[in-house]
Amino acid sequence: MQSSQEVQNSSMSNYTAIDPEKIISTIERLKARIEERFPKSGLRNVCDQLHEVSVHMKERSNWIARPVHWLRILTWVVCILIVVGTVGAIWMIGSDASIEQQSTSFSDFVTLLEAGINDVVLIGAAIFFLLSFETRYKRSRALKALHELRSIAHVIDMHQLTKDPHRITQQGNSVFVPGLMSPKLNMTPFELRRYLDYCSEMLSLTGKVAAVYNQAFDDGVATAAASELESLTTGLSSKIWQKILILESSGDSGTTPRIETEV
Repeated sequence: MQSSQEVQNSSMSNYTAIDPEKIISTIERLKARIEERFPKSGLRNVCDQLHEVSVHMKERSNWIARPVHWLRILTWVVCILIVVGTVGAIWMIGSDASIEQQSTSFSDFVTLLEAGINDVVLIGAAIFFLLSFETRYKRSRALKALHELRSIAHVIDMHQLTKDPHRITQQGNSVFVPGLMSPKLNMTPFELRRYLDYCSEMLSLTGKVAAVYNQAFDDGVATAAASELESLTTGLSSKIWQKILILESSGDSGTTPRIETEV
């Protein structure tokens, strides 16, 4: 049996990292909820796409977290060849100079020293480039995945863009009169409230998927991109909650009238 300390440590570890499986299951439940109320809506298709991306997120994050052994071996082999080649070239130059027994002036020494320093700097830059290649390779995969999530966040925002609560809240004598180019309305205030809730939840889950990449890959550029995406989803969600507050402040029971927006 586990000791109390081991149980406590295991329970604490469950809350120090984001579990991709929990995110995937949460998106699955959200997709089922959207399909129950809006089975033919575009929002349901977007949630289905988000679920597919989250499944790939688990595979990608696991791949990013693992070392790329073949790439590391290749990198170290190339670095060793560069170092060995440099040492061999220096040894050959030194042997030729000792055989010829040429006397060098101070200016020749300075020129030779300057050329040697430049070579060392270039070789060091080449080795650094090779050693950081794995990080940049993983970074490109992470940034591509984050860009995909950013596109989904904007698509979610487009689906709630025309869901204006002022069009169904009747305060005083003000009544919204739709124009010829106004979108079709087919939701009650209650349905609109649920629709906006689903949009807000999808945006939040999009940010959580991005956080998984940030958790699996400790890189400054990828972390900044994930933080930017989370800020984007938070800002879009704030706009949605302003609409929800307008609906709640209207005191509508949610039974009338029906709203004219395509879902």
